[in-house]
Amino acid sequence: MPTSNSKAGVQSPAAVSAVGLRKSYGDKTVLDGIDLRIPAGSVFALLGPNGAGKTTVVKILSTLIAADGGQARVAGHDVATAGQAVRAAIGVTGQFSAVDGLITGAENMLLMADLHHLPKAEGRRVTAELLERFDLLDAADKPASTYSGGMKRRLDIAMTLVGSPRIIFLDEPTTGLDPRSRHTMWQIIRELVTGGVTVFLTTQYLEEADQLADRIAVLHNGTIAAEGTAEELKRIIPGGHVQLRFTDPTTHQRAATLLTDATTDTDALTLRVPNDGSQRALRTLLDHLDTAGIEATELTVHTPDLDDVFFALTDDTTTDKETAR
Repeated sequence: MPTSNSKAGVQSPAAVSAVGLRKSYGDKTVLDGIDLRIPAGSVFALLGPNGAGKTTVVKILSTLIAADGGQARVAGHDVATAGQAVRAAIGVTGQFSAVDGLITGAENMLLMADLHHLPKAEGRRVTAELLERFDLLDAADKPASTYSGGMKRRLDIAMTLVGSPRIIFLDEPTTGLDPRSRHTMWQIIRELVTGGVTVFLTTQYLEEADQLADRIAVLHNGTIAAEGTAEELKRIIPGGHVQLRFTDPTTHQRAATLLTDATTDTDALTLRVPNDGSQRALRTLLDHLDTAGIEATELTVHTPDLDDVFFALTDDTTTDKETAR
């Protein structure tokens, strides 16, 4: 479930906005006019295949690279003319951990506190609080190289929070994590948003976007192919159906004759019947079968999900534009 109530508050101020963002590397266009508006205190997920430009968007919005065209504002500041103010308001966790494995977890945190020019006492206090919050106290004095992947990711985000950012960019934060660590990371993200932080998330895990995001955009071939809530995106894709499976070929044939709009698989003895999965539609289908004296061995309902949305809006011909540079 999404983590905030921002969908009800459409008048929320924009934490991040962009109009017409463009970026090319040589003759390769990575971003071809990107428009975004992300309300404060929400989770926004940017989906897309490898090379679609997700990381490029994050780098532009976090002032790491300059756009070739368009405008963007983060925390109320223009990213092109007020980079220092933008950087003071944000935190960034990239695809690859920024943790230094040669020093301890606590030392990584204190180093980040120094980079934020926190007084020594304040740095120690913030470090202790964040290590406890992210369940890293027991490992605080161990070299970070000994941490598991999930622990390193938690330390990475804890380091990002040292400066109390209002907006956090998480670029594929759960890539490579096991399911348990991924769910732990999801809970951390939910808690951040509950505390008023805005999260800009890029991910290739569709379940992750479905679980966390208030709004989702699908980036493909340099443009936003679609944007909306998870439910809004699912509604734009047809394909809901009920699958009926039979064990008796004769019963399967009778059902196929009765349900003329069904797709038949005679080898698997199944029928795929277009259906939106609603109670009314299912009752109508079952009543139709009962009246004809036909009983299926198994019935499963499939409604469009984010996988369907993703595959419908993208394809496997995307070139790896982000590596073209």
